Amino acid sequence: MRCAAIWLMAVAFAAQAGATTFGSPGGPEPANLEELTQTLAQQPYDLELLISYGTSKGGSAGHLALAIRDPTRGEELVHSANFYADRSREHAQGRYTDELMIRVPKREYLYGTTSSLGEAAAFGLDFGEVYKRSVIGIRVSGVPEAEKAALTAFFERINADYRGRAKNTVYHDGEVKYDYLRLNCAKTIGSAFKHGAGYDALDVTSPRALSRRRVVAAANANIPTEMAMKLMEEWAARGYGIEVVLYRKFEGSTYVDPREDEKIAFRDLPDRFPSVLSRDFRKDQGEYEDYDNLYAMYLLRNLMRSALRLDPASQRIEIELRAQPLPYPEAAERAAASAQADSEGFLRRAPFRRDGTSIDGASGRPAP
Repeated sequence: MRCAAIWLMAVAFAAQAGATTFGSPGGPEPANLEELTQTLAQQPYDLELLISYGTSKGGSAGHLALAIRDPTRGEELVHSANFYADRSREHAQGRYTDELMIRVPKREYLYGTTSSLGEAAAFGLDFGEVYKRSVIGIRVSGVPEAEKAALTAFFERINADYRGRAKNTVYHDGEVKYDYLRLNCAKTIGSAFKHGAGYDALDVTSPRALSRRRVVAAANANIPTEMAMKLMEEWAARGYGIEVVLYRKFEGSTYVDPREDEKIAFRDLPDRFPSVLSRDFRKDQGEYEDYDNLYAMYLLRNLMRSALRLDPASQRIEIELRAQPLPYPEAAERAAASAQADSEGFLRRAPFRRDGTSIDGASGRPAP
């Protein structure tokens, strides 16, 4: 107990040491955060699916969370699977493990430097995401209130099952706790739509108890970008409006998480578009050639409404790009054609001009 107390004091001291540094826990928030939050909230939407970029050099699928908006109460709460709610000894001390599905305000999730969950929350994961990595927001409009209520209720059910150590539920085989492959962020979000909101046709994979080998579970795991593509098809079929906002990573954070084994400043971490499970999965940032990744990057770009960045000098959030998103059918058709042409171009291993533009804005003539 004494060692744990000393360790927590050390973490608190590290946070206090960076308290005056922008882009660190305890530091100042963007100067115009409240103003910009109100501006963006004027756009009509009901849900925002949040896809976080990957921060490792290989095998990085990113993270998936869902913001549900209640305009009558002025709230927009993000529901996000808790990576540390796995009941491991490693995470039992000093990590937030009270809930499997955390719930925090969206402005806190994206730009906050203090957490409503307390000091055990992870900066760059549970709050302050953009100081560590970029986040894509897929905004959905026209969603019935009953559907939103059903999603919220399902997340509450997951937490109740987690606290009660429930096993073999309708959405999961085995004990309800976080598992990177079997009950991860993408599966919890997908399950909420399938079993909570009645998306019966939504494909949510469920590796069973027989697939104890990690390689088998990995082949059947739910992946954030893949789940996002499935959900967008479901929303389009229902006639919901879809558009995209890109929250770019703040490139200047010198914060180093003292609880991570590798001591790397946030600014030096990769910021990789979250790969689907494909030939690209272990490639480095900017080297994706697979059709599925290209399609996702192009589709999201075609649906983009705006891109936001944090200016290090003014410490203000700027709207870097304003665009007119295409209707979903046209956006999907163009993305498919461009992804097919470009994936074939990459296979030829000769210089060519890419037909599509990714969510990050990358285009032009790649190296052979």
